[in-house]
Amino acid sequence: MPKKIRELIYLLEKSGFINRGGKGSHRNFLHPSGVKVTISGNPGKDALTYQEKEVKLKIAEVKK
Repeated sequence: MPKKIRELIYLLEKSGFINRGGKGSHRNFLHPSGVKVTISGNPGKDALTYQEKEVKLKIAEVKK
């Protein structure tokens, strides 16, 4: 079962990413180390596979 968009946002914020806002359903997150990621979709919707992979990759990148 896919995660919800709100769960991806929670994981990003827990890892130190800051929500810089966005336009429409897009949210731009920036980590103090300079790593950026954009998540699109309403919080209650299911996340797409590529979104989950991207979030995992970016979180792993900042933990190095």
